[in-house]
Amino acid sequence: MLLSVLPWLFPSALAAQPSAPNPIPAPLRDLEFGQINFLHTTDTHGWLAGHLQEPSYSADWGDYISFTTRMREKVEAQGQDLLVIDTGDRVEGNGLYDSSQPKGIYLSEIIRHQHIDVLTSGNHELYQHNTSNNELLTTVPNFRGHYLSSNIDIYHPITHELVPLAPRYKKFTTKVQGIRIVAFGFLFNFNGNYNNTVVQPVEDTIQEAWFQEAIQDKDVDLFLVAGHVPAHSPEYRAIFRAIRKIHWATPIQFFAGHQHIRDYAQYDSKAVALASGRFMETIGFMSIDGLSTNSSAATGPVFKRRYIDNNLYSFYHHTGLDEDSFPTEKGLEVSKMITEARSALNLDKVYGCAPRDLWMSRVPYPHPDSIYTWLETEVLATSLKDDCRRTIPAVAILNTGGIRFDIFKGQFTHDSAFIISPFTNDFHYVKDVPYDKVQLIMEVLNKQTKILGVSHNKDLSMSDLASPDQQNIAKQNLESQWLSTDASSRQVPLVKRGDANIIPGYTTKDDAGTDGDDTIHSPISAYQVPNCIQALLSTNETTAPETVDLVYINFLEPFLVLAAKYAGLGVDFGKDSEVYMPNTTMSDLILDYVEQNWKCE
Repeated sequence: MLLSVLPWLFPSALAAQPSAPNPIPAPLRDLEFGQINFLHTTDTHGWLAGHLQEPSYSADWGDYISFTTRMREKVEAQGQDLLVIDTGDRVEGNGLYDSSQPKGIYLSEIIRHQHIDVLTSGNHELYQHNTSNNELLTTVPNFRGHYLSSNIDIYHPITHELVPLAPRYKKFTTKVQGIRIVAFGFLFNFNGNYNNTVVQPVEDTIQEAWFQEAIQDKDVDLFLVAGHVPAHSPEYRAIFRAIRKIHWATPIQFFAGHQHIRDYAQYDSKAVALASGRFMETIGFMSIDGLSTNSSAATGPVFKRRYIDNNLYSFYHHTGLDEDSFPTEKGLEVSKMITEARSALNLDKVYGCAPRDLWMSRVPYPHPDSIYTWLETEVLATSLKDDCRRTIPAVAILNTGGIRFDIFKGQFTHDSAFIISPFTNDFHYVKDVPYDKVQLIMEVLNKQTKILGVSHNKDLSMSDLASPDQQNIAKQNLESQWLSTDASSRQVPLVKRGDANIIPGYTTKDDAGTDGDDTIHSPISAYQVPNCIQALLSTNETTAPETVDLVYINFLEPFLVLAAKYAGLGVDFGKDSEVYMPNTTMSDLILDYVEQNWKCE
């Protein structure tokens, strides 16, 4: 049901963080509640302060705590249940996590104040030794009895034994209706983890005795599979088939993640999956009606979903509350914690002012307003130069997935640098590489994904070089010659256009149709970009050099090994490479460029 804008909510509704913009009124779709209801986050990547330049996503983690509390009060008063789910990638991607020493010292404390009924690890929790240890020693205890890890083991830092990161599964009953649930927590078939963890393939895990025993349970009303796994994935299909072999009619609710998109998959009439976006832009809502319980017979499950824009306008509407009645004491306390942490980390320090918006996928590449064109022609070309190799021509290769967010016109802060490029990879190089071989390598990196993936290493896909949502854009472009404006739609600074109440934003198309977004938006185009870009670093030569230093982010090395073989380049990257511009990251280059070139008026 479409609802008109409720002007009485404004202008009193204020974002919790001092520098965040107020949400903009827009028409909303109601939530449809059921016997059991869920709120879901995934791929938050440290964005607990919300979006400080985007009104539609300006609520913070404290606001979300108030929202879950008020929603629980509402549904329980209706005789229903509410569960809160998080499916990982809580780390890396925002200054609130990345700028502290050690990383994440504020984040863990802030997250733990939310009551989460089931949470899992993502792949980003496993990239670094200290990050995975922090999951084991801090996050798992903080959510004891709720954190599930069905296919991840870790070498315990004290005993050095290989142990499950967390319990494999759990069975519980809901508070109000006594709905009997068997829950699991999975990660997709990931192999980029640090060597202190082991990720078992999902297809192997579901053959193990504990899993087979768990799905044999007859006294179950709902299987709940939470995971950092795409909604449309072979891993989730395998789990679905395994459960269906035993329970042909028991409802299954999957919660998904990793691709940074809003998505909904329907496996059969009684099994669905929900993915809830990224970066605290989206709070996913699911409801299920028609479940059997100890006291009622099943009428057949009815699933309903909504993708809630993360702002107070949506929160007030869905709870039926206002600025005075909505906040909880705990929520306000956590919002204050976020403000104090941001201040301690100096995240609002201004380094310069962007003269224009620069987009990851809203414009094609190359384009003057493409962030990749800007990196290639301005940042890399002028700022990446090792003093010891200054007179030697060089070509720098950067994977587009190393950039994680757009740049908005206006202030570029300390936080912005971590948001744009949160990774700590340094630059390496190999010398005396024929320039024409570099061009062949680029062609392989950008055009030979399937050949490399099949012929050499089943676990290494060139598509992993791009940002997570690019895979969805590529899929949509194969299905249509028109630009994708559905589940991969991107955010822009929300300015009213046309209809005073319709603002640009997510216009999601999924397996259930086009009515999933709670806020009615006008669509935004999303273009596919290459896996990698290259920049010829500044030299005095007017023509392409014969040989160059091949400079690259060290994350690229295993991909370059494969690409070099196809290009006929005989380089042993392990032996022949050296560090280029020591102690310099992509974030460092961007900050240096901004300070030198983007002055504030």
